[in-house]
Amino acid sequence: MKEDTDPINLYEPRVFTSKFMPSPELVARLKGDVNKFLIVRVEDMYKHVTRPVPATRATIHSMLFLTSGAATMKIGSDTYTIQPGQVLIVPAGQVFSFCEKDVNRGYLCSFHDDFLIGKFSSERLKDFEFLRVWGNPRISLDAQTGQFVEHLFSRILLDYAEYGLNNLDIIQPYLITLLCEINRAYTPMSGSTQTSAVSLTNRFKELLFTHVRTHHRVTDYATLLHITPNHLNKTVKAITGKSPTKWIDEAIVLEAKVLLSQRTTSISLVAADVGFTDQAYFTRLFKKQEGITPSTFQKMIDLS
Repeated sequence: MKEDTDPINLYEPRVFTSKFMPSPELVARLKGDVNKFLIVRVEDMYKHVTRPVPATRATIHSMLFLTSGAATMKIGSDTYTIQPGQVLIVPAGQVFSFCEKDVNRGYLCSFHDDFLIGKFSSERLKDFEFLRVWGNPRISLDAQTGQFVEHLFSRILLDYAEYGLNNLDIIQPYLITLLCEINRAYTPMSGSTQTSAVSLTNRFKELLFTHVRTHHRVTDYATLLHITPNHLNKTVKAITGKSPTKWIDEAIVLEAKVLLSQRTTSISLVAADVGFTDQAYFTRLFKKQEGITPSTFQKMIDLS
């Protein structure tokens, strides 16, 4: 079994925007160290997206809140659409992609865990399940909470646009309050965070996110979790509706799509990077999940 490596690019915000949204106007709206924090109006950012953003990872958490229109994004293996009054979260390191045709208004706020050090501990941030890769990324707000959240986004943007990151004593507390308001409205995917089955399933997802390129069997994760493969199969299927094998296959293909989207990597190297010595087997798995071969997928990215 090969060692874990990390050949996948994690985009820092300024690199990401220059690659997918090249615009002096947008650059001018980004203040201070955008690898730590940024906030913009969605409409001021989205008009500069000229092509689909392929499977990608970022180094910071992102929160999208809409006041009008709709937004669709693929996060992990699932596609989500949000409407006004909803929030969509992309945790740092999670794979995401989106197209360029949505019409909407609202706010996009991104931040690194380090941005809140001194005000909020990294352990405390883990209490926000929506910032974990296994959390529910789509959060619906009631009317009153939606008003509070919109006000908080607006207040943070007002200070950021005028002063950048010079007034952290204002921006950080507002951001913490914003996270707390969203957390109050948050509903776990399973509907409950209290059962041992949910806890086990979330631990499986966390391990899968970390070891997907080197651990491809249900028995690998059962060993890490100190349970039997049968117990893991029954638990994950009961909570998510999908078997651990399905989760593993989807995660492998998702990882491969990120690598293929980088365009400079050959199919054989992508197969090796996600843990396959047999390129033909990798191609069959990819086609089973996506309906097309890795080479066809890469050509589609080249044409976008």
